[in-house]
Amino acid sequence: MSKTRTYGGYRTGGLWATVGLSFGAVMVGSALAAFGMTEFDEQCMHGLVTGPGELRNVRDQPFPPATVCEFENGDVTSIGGGWVLGTFLWLSMIALVVCLFAALIAEWFEPPLGSGLVVPRTRAAKLRRTGAAFFVTGSAFLMIYALAGWKLLAGPSSACSAGADWGTQPPRTLEYSFLPPQATCQYTSGLTRQMNPGWLASLATELAVPALMAGVGFALAWRRWSSERREAAAMRRDDASAISGAAD
Repeated sequence: MSKTRTYGGYRTGGLWATVGLSFGAVMVGSALAAFGMTEFDEQCMHGLVTGPGELRNVRDQPFPPATVCEFENGDVTSIGGGWVLGTFLWLSMIALVVCLFAALIAEWFEPPLGSGLVVPRTRAAKLRRTGAAFFVTGSAFLMIYALAGWKLLAGPSSACSAGADWGTQPPRTLEYSFLPPQATCQYTSGLTRQMNPGWLASLATELAVPALMAGVGFALAWRRWSSERREAAAMRRDDASAISGAAD
């Protein structure tokens, strides 16, 4: 009986579908924005992109991904900083974050049956659902973190010179952190720059949040499923003892 016992679980199918669609939209939009950044800074510095007044500075915007050329009386950005693509990316990101967090938090609970928002679900099914969510979010975090922080893992104090043959004059690592995975590199010319783009370091840190939330849901589901299995085993032992006693 305990193996088929059902509990309440919130309907999260629509939330997960929205997560998938918004994630795809963010990826496609970000790819277009990143493509628009290609050599945009060079075009600004060589006068191929004109703006109001004299060029003051060129910087990269983390999200939406864009190169911003700061002129004396205003800014000119690549396509990612435009109103159309920028708004699309922000709306997609908001939908992704809100629905993802709502779906992950909903998996923590076992609400009572009887509501239209609640469906019957076994604890084994709950364990599979939370395990899949934890695997996906955890894998995404590990993949992006490895991409951004492998040099830190190879050697924090020499992260800036890792992975390249610099000869006798490698860049110095002035400071570093593991979360976000970032380092400040100083070259022999005296120029300093960040080891990772700001958007990559931020993304690697932000992905830890849904992975942690999914891990909490998976741990709760595992605990409840294990408790159910122990109760079932105890009931089987009691039944076996009762049958044995009746036979005697």
